[in-house]
Amino acid sequence: MFNKIDQSIIIFVLTSLLLILMLVGFIATIIYRYQQKQNAYFKDIEALKASHENALLHAQLEMQEQTFQNISREIHDNIGQKLTLAKLHLNTLNYSEKEKTLQQVIDSVDMISEAINDLTDISRSMSSEIILNNGLIKALEFEAAQLKKSGIYSISLSITGNTAFLDAATELVMFRIVQEAITNIIKHARATAIDIRLHYTGVLLVMEINDNGKGFNSAENQYGTGLQNIQKRASILKGKFEISSIINTGTKFKIEIPLYENNTAV
Repeated sequence: MFNKIDQSIIIFVLTSLLLILMLVGFIATIIYRYQQKQNAYFKDIEALKASHENALLHAQLEMQEQTFQNISREIHDNIGQKLTLAKLHLNTLNYSEKEKTLQQVIDSVDMISEAINDLTDISRSMSSEIILNNGLIKALEFEAAQLKKSGIYSISLSITGNTAFLDAATELVMFRIVQEAITNIIKHARATAIDIRLHYTGVLLVMEINDNGKGFNSAENQYGTGLQNIQKRASILKGKFEISSIINTGTKFKIEIPLYENNTAV
């Protein structure tokens, strides 16, 4: 006859096994979707080779490749670590120490649940779907929330003026510009606060991304790959890109995009 602790352990073990099976199915779905996106990506490359006149498509392909790399790194570094730790807990269960075993199972279930939540977030940001379904502002809110979850940065996002819906392709480029700026801040700035501002003037969309990091000498005009990508994407949208930075104070990115030239709906 099992006592209550034995029954609890059995229930938690079965629950953890069920969650693992669900997680395996979830990962298989993510990989399948990833492969679909990659196949579409290579088809787009062939289309681009056949037509050398579509600079916007070229930018989108670049951004898709960057997204694939981010997904791969997130699965390897974050989700993989959690699943490895959960597996270690489950593989070292010692049923003679019932209280410890119960706690290990509980911890494993928590880690697997976190991994499932992380996979859900990744699936939502895999492609342009978040832009197509929700628009630029909702996509930026989601991105800010994801960054805030890390606990490393204080994040603020503000939108002012009369908002206007741009073409999906244009909003996607704008979204990737913000992602590129944030990636640049994470890699180089040593910042603790990031401030994202969108202001619609009626004829322009003015976007600023500020940080309180270490800064650099912006007068030298020696931009790295990340800043060059931002500059190139802004020019694709017939926009302007400016950067100002003060050492030990922070850096400001400013992008101005004309609304009428990038929005057939206006």
